[in-house]
Amino acid sequence: MCSTCGCSQPGGVTITRAGESLSGFTPLNEIKLSPLVQHHHPGDAHTSRVIELEQDILSKNNQQASHNRDHFRQQHILAFNLVSSPGSGKTSLLERTLIDLQNQYKFYVIEGDQQTMNDANRITRTGVEAVQVNTGKGCHLDADMIHRALHELNLQDDAILFIENVGNLVCPALFDLGEHSRIAIISVTEGDDKPLKYPDMFASSQLCIINKIDLLPYVNFNVERAKEYARRVNPQLEFIDLSATTGQGMDSWYQWLQRQMAAREPELVH
Repeated sequence: MCSTCGCSQPGGVTITRAGESLSGFTPLNEIKLSPLVQHHHPGDAHTSRVIELEQDILSKNNQQASHNRDHFRQQHILAFNLVSSPGSGKTSLLERTLIDLQNQYKFYVIEGDQQTMNDANRITRTGVEAVQVNTGKGCHLDADMIHRALHELNLQDDAILFIENVGNLVCPALFDLGEHSRIAIISVTEGDDKPLKYPDMFASSQLCIINKIDLLPYVNFNVERAKEYARRVNPQLEFIDLSATTGQGMDSWYQWLQRQMAAREPELVH
């Protein structure tokens, strides 16, 4: 059990190239839910040990993230960590992006989910190479999972790597993957107070995409209020409003990606 967030250790993680059989897949009717993490009050003898374990886990993760970051620099790869609640439209956003920009950039994708190959298979239908990381009972990707997934990809230099994290606005905020930028995605079908409820995720992100704006006439979501809440925890956060379904606002997203590629560190550019 991971003491940092209560999820399972990496022993239950499987990494599979899209198109291969999913060994280690657990049928849904056989999945056993993890027991609730026991609550400990400050001052308990156990508390200091938990804190030490958390620090050790995050320290090891940060070391691996630094290694990943060096790997990306050496191959001139920009890595983007996409984080959100389940159902925000991360995969739909990726599908449209990969199809629209396939002639401009070389792309790779790492998909993170607890179970199934569904998202990786969707990505490969766009013609982009993808690897699926199934975390089992785990609720987030970590730097070691990314390191292992990278060795399953036929990475070429001068590319963009999208990492679609497990749908969760809590635990992924703690784990640096070695990415160039973290992109938080929320949809208008969620509450506009998400940035206040999950401040760590928005505080650690560089860009916030507000997706499904085509549904604004049908939901009670105030875009400007959501942005104001997000700026309370991260005044430097950038925003893009779009609909991955209709294509509205996608040009702004593509221009943002273009600026990131143009602004790469000198050693990343041939």
